[in-house]
Amino acid sequence: MSAAPGDALPAQRVDAHTHVWELTRRPQPWIDPQTMAVLHSDHTLTDLRSELQGADVHGAVLVQVLNDADETDDYLWLGTEPMIRGVVGWADLLSSEVETRLDALSNHPSGSRLVGIRHQALAEPDPAGWLQRVAEGRALAALARRGLTFDLMFRPEHLSVVHDVTRRHGATTFVLNHAGKVPVATGWRSAESERWAAAITELATSDNLVCKLSGLTTMAHLDRWTVADLRPFVDHLLDRFGPDRLMFGSDWPVSLRAGTYQITVDAVGELLAALTAPERAAVLGGTAVRTYTLS
Repeated sequence: MSAAPGDALPAQRVDAHTHVWELTRRPQPWIDPQTMAVLHSDHTLTDLRSELQGADVHGAVLVQVLNDADETDDYLWLGTEPMIRGVVGWADLLSSEVETRLDALSNHPSGSRLVGIRHQALAEPDPAGWLQRVAEGRALAALARRGLTFDLMFRPEHLSVVHDVTRRHGATTFVLNHAGKVPVATGWRSAESERWAAAITELATSDNLVCKLSGLTTMAHLDRWTVADLRPFVDHLLDRFGPDRLMFGSDWPVSLRAGTYQITVDAVGELLAALTAPERAAVLGGTAVRTYTLS
């Protein structure tokens, strides 16, 4: 990740969205061995460490993959590694015992590494309906009281509901993953992209929502995307959210479907090159450190 000539690199470069898994220990049924062959193998903490060091990234946030309490337990133990700056885990937000479960996670021997909760809402038959049910319960207020974020995994067609929920729960900090599944492959001038851009403009009015600059390359044409394909979408996000509400995340190892870790990091560096040094520092680490209260 390179800086513009004469500019210092940001002091803390944090990849705010990574995953690890060992298939024999924790199968990943969402991985198609044929179409996602690069993912159909173990991707471990050792592998992640090597990628971070090679790209001169100083730390990472581990984000849940499965709606599975045991995976979160695994991630919290991995959070003892110095390079893991925080863990976004999972808890059943519709459970009547959600507060008890959140307290149990916080009281885990590595519970200080827990910085947020995410649910794979796209695995639900009705993702927007699921979010509305969560919003009617106690979970979002419980997250706010504990200083935990709620990471959001939704598509463009769900973002109007996301906007409504973020406005109704102003005390909770929300983090939009993968920029709401930005439709890069359809092109900037497509009807799909216009609808996404309008939804992002609306969402950005919720000042308790932060957006991840992540998952863009895998929403593009996997084998032929260019930085130019990504640029209008990133420019729109910068214009609406500003650097202080955007955070870089690679989505490694899922990002490997569209290129190496270094390619992903270099693309982000190129997309941010016109920003000032403090603005780049915010996107590349500062926003994540502040939003997740990373140590």
